[in-house]
Amino acid sequence: MTGPAPTSTAPALVAVIVANAALAFGPLFVRVADTGPVAAAFWRMALAVPVLAAIALATRKSAAAPSRRVWLFVALAGLAFAADLGTWHLGILHTTMANATLLGNSATFLFPLWGFLVARAWPTRMQGIALLLAAAGAALLMGRSYQLDPRHLAGDLLCIVAGVLYALYFILMSDVRRALAPWPALALSSLASLLPLLGYALILGEKIMPQHWTPLLALALVCQLLGQGCMIYALGRLPPLVIGLALLIQPAVAATIGWAHFDEALAAPDFVGIAMIAAALVLVRDTRRAAKAPPPANPVPEEMQ
Repeated sequence: MTGPAPTSTAPALVAVIVANAALAFGPLFVRVADTGPVAAAFWRMALAVPVLAAIALATRKSAAAPSRRVWLFVALAGLAFAADLGTWHLGILHTTMANATLLGNSATFLFPLWGFLVARAWPTRMQGIALLLAAAGAALLMGRSYQLDPRHLAGDLLCIVAGVLYALYFILMSDVRRALAPWPALALSSLASLLPLLGYALILGEKIMPQHWTPLLALALVCQLLGQGCMIYALGRLPPLVIGLALLIQPAVAATIGWAHFDEALAAPDFVGIAMIAAALVLVRDTRRAAKAPPPANPVPEEMQ
């Protein structure tokens, strides 16, 4: 009865790792784009939506039409993601790569807490240790790059707000994934975010049309298609605790990118933090332990996956 569990969760674990590694490149592409930061988020969606729609149609299976609740949650998820991306992209330009990614992933802790709340259960001892280890690793990873400096304070605050909105997006999409397969869910929520992002960029008076498309194409392909595609797939199959801890892969990768491209050097505490995050992920890797965690808040019927 319990034999298939490891094989059924292994693809989702791989997907969530790939997702976070891909998403960590987002700040790099936003910094080098020649549009405004919110306009870059708009193009991330606009360039990805046609491909997402094609994949969704190609993998479509016969199923009942989504309910009004599903359509409402898709629309709300799109709005939440638009607000998250727009706010986060603004913050990226006003703080370090490590700060932007770490603080923008406040969902690391908010989403698992929501999962335990829905399940009306406390974390097990092992899950509690993993959360504490991940929190300590995140604090160390921030290290010297976290500066209580007026030049970075505004960017840090924007990224924290983005993290809260990202958690809201996860909560809404976990409900959507109960009724929709990953690609249709991502295609529809991405489509719903287009107009809000364009309006956001126009209100800010940003430059919309780029002269160089490469960073925006990379943002769409690497972050939206690969990153969010793998993330939404994993969201229907893994407990919130695992999803939340895996988000900490992003600041580890982003710190390395910042070091390589922007001379935001890593110190010894950063490397220790990365090791602690890896250890936290190992603690929740065992599917026997994962089975004790709160289940996905809205599991997807097997035929929908």
